[in-house]
Amino acid sequence: MHRWSTLFIPTLREAPADAEVASHKFLVRAGYIRQLAAGIYSYLFFGQRSLNKIMGIVREEMDKIGQEFFLPALNPREVWEASGRWSLMGDNMFRLKDRKGADLCLGMTHEEVMTEIARKELRSYKQLPQVWYQIQTKFRDEPRPKAGLLRVRQFTMKDAYSFDIDADGLDVSYKKHYETYCKIFERCGLKYVVVEAHSGAMGGSQSHEFMVKTIAGEDLVATCNKCNYAANLEKAISKLDHVEDLAPEGDGKPLEVHTPGQKTIEDVARFLGVSPKNKIKTLALMAEEKGKDAKPKFRPIIVFVRGDHQMNEAKLGSLIGGTEVRPMTAEEIEPLFHSPAGYLGPIGLTNIARSVDNKVGTYTEGTLLFVDKALEGRKNLIAGANKEDYHVKNIVPGRDFEPTAYADLRNVEAGDTCPNCDGVLSIDHTVEIGHIFKLGYKYSDSMGARVLDRNGKEVTPIMGSYGIGIERILTAAVEQSNDENGFWLPPRIAPFEIVVTPTNVSDAKLFEVAVDLTQKLEAAGFDVLLDDRDERPGVKFKDADLVGIPFRINVGKKVTEDRVEVVQRSTRTSTDVMIAEAVKHFQSLLRVA
Repeated sequence: MHRWSTLFIPTLREAPADAEVASHKFLVRAGYIRQLAAGIYSYLFFGQRSLNKIMGIVREEMDKIGQEFFLPALNPREVWEASGRWSLMGDNMFRLKDRKGADLCLGMTHEEVMTEIARKELRSYKQLPQVWYQIQTKFRDEPRPKAGLLRVRQFTMKDAYSFDIDADGLDVSYKKHYETYCKIFERCGLKYVVVEAHSGAMGGSQSHEFMVKTIAGEDLVATCNKCNYAANLEKAISKLDHVEDLAPEGDGKPLEVHTPGQKTIEDVARFLGVSPKNKIKTLALMAEEKGKDAKPKFRPIIVFVRGDHQMNEAKLGSLIGGTEVRPMTAEEIEPLFHSPAGYLGPIGLTNIARSVDNKVGTYTEGTLLFVDKALEGRKNLIAGANKEDYHVKNIVPGRDFEPTAYADLRNVEAGDTCPNCDGVLSIDHTVEIGHIFKLGYKYSDSMGARVLDRNGKEVTPIMGSYGIGIERILTAAVEQSNDENGFWLPPRIAPFEIVVTPTNVSDAKLFEVAVDLTQKLEAAGFDVLLDDRDERPGVKFKDADLVGIPFRINVGKKVTEDRVEVVQRSTRTSTDVMIAEAVKHFQSLLRVA
C-alpha cells in the first residue's frame, strides 16, 4: 500500500520564477521534476511513475509491430560522418573526445546506428521488412532551454526505424506506425491532430507530425474548420482568392515610375494607389554552401512573393536542399542589384541559375531566383526598379524575367481558404508529441546498406524513421488539462488513479474505512494512494488538486451512512457512493473489467 506520509512528494505553493507555461509550473509544484541545470531535469517519484506508465503504453503498442533494441547513447564520429550529419548537426550536437583523442558524440537520434546494424546484418529480401525500436535517452545542446520539459538538453525518445525492400513496403510500415501512434496517444488520453510536416534535418519524402494544441507550443499548425485538413505552417498550403490584375499602362512593357522616398510595400502601394496584392516583394538572401575544398562560399538567393505575403523559410530550405539562409548585407546587395535596399526587383538581373532535371536542391551555377506560385500567371505587377527612388510597372513573370523555378514559398495566414474545401483555416500554437518520416534511401545509401532482391540483384533497402517524445506526452497532458489549482492527468498515465483521503486520521473508524477501501481498490487492480497524513482536510484537498491524480475519495462523516464522496478532478463534481459499491463504481467509471 502506498502511503503519502512515507513517500517523497515535495509539493510547493509557489512556482519557480522562470516558469512561464502551465506544465513547467505545475510539474515543479507537484513534485514531479526538479531542475539540475538549464534544460536538465531530475524526475522524482511522481514524475517517473507517470513516465513509466507512458513508456509501458508505448512499448505495448510498438511490440505489436516491431522489436525493441537498446542502442548506445555514446556514438563514434565515423557513423555520423558516413551519413553526412556530423557537420550538418552543428552546435546542436554534444561532442567529446575519449582519452585517445577520438571524436565521439551523444546521440540526438539513432538513424546512423540502426543503419550500421542493418548494413552489417541484413543480406537478403527474405529478412525484410524489419521494424526496430528503442526507448532511449537523447541529447541536444539546446541554445535556449525553456518551458520546463518542452525544450531541454536531455530527453527520452521512443525512436523506431523500418527497413523495406521497396517503396510499397515502406508505405505499409509507415501506415502501421501512423495507426500505432494514434492508438498510443488515444490510450494516453491526449487530444491531438495529425498534420503534414516538414522533414527538416531528418530528410525524407513524406512526414507527419502528431500535435497537441496549446498556447505553450512553439510550432504553428493550420487547421480547417470544416474538413480534416491540418498541416504544420512549414508545409501548409491554402487556396488563393482571385486578385484582379492591374490594367497595362502605355504599351504594356515595363515602365519606370518615380517613387521618391517610398521604400516599403505599403508606402509604394499607397503612393501609387494600388493594393499590395499587385506588388512584388523582393527578398535578397545568402545561402552558405561548401565548396570542393570544404571552405564555405555564399550563393545569392532572390525570392519574390506577393506584396501582402510572407516567405516561409522552411519551404525555401526544402527547395534548396536544407541549406540555411540569411539576409544579404548592404555590401552584398549593391553589386548584384546595383541599387540600395528598398528598390529591389527582378528586371535586369543576370547570371540566373537553372534547375537541373527538376531535382530539388540541384541547380546550375549562378543566382537562384525563385518566384512564389501566387505570382505565377499574374500580369502588370509592380516591383523595385533596382534604381533608387524608382519602381517598375507592367511586370509579367516569365515574360520580363525568367525564374530558376516557381514554388510554393509563402506562409499560410489565418482566414485563408482551405485547400481541400471552402472552409476557413485557423492557426494554432501546438506541441509536437510524435513525428514520422519516410526517409527513403538517405541513410541506407550513404552508409552502404545493401541486400539481395528476389532476382539476386543487390539493392538498397528503403527506410522510415518514427519518433515519440516521452516527456512531451506528459507535458502535453498537463497543458491540455489544468486550472488555477493544479492539473489532472488521464488515468492511464497518472502516477495514481485514485487518492483516498480520510479527513481525520485520528478518527479510528474513518481511518479503518480508508485503509480497507484502499486495499480493496488495489486488489481490484487500481493504482491507489492513501493520504494518511495528519493534516487538515483543506491541506490534503489542495495537494490532491495539485498533483494530477484524476479521482479523490473523501472518507469523512458520511461513513456513518456507509457512504464516501468521490470527486472527479477534471469536472470538480462529487458523487456520494456506497462504500460497498466503491469498487464497482470505479470499474464502471474507468472501464476496468
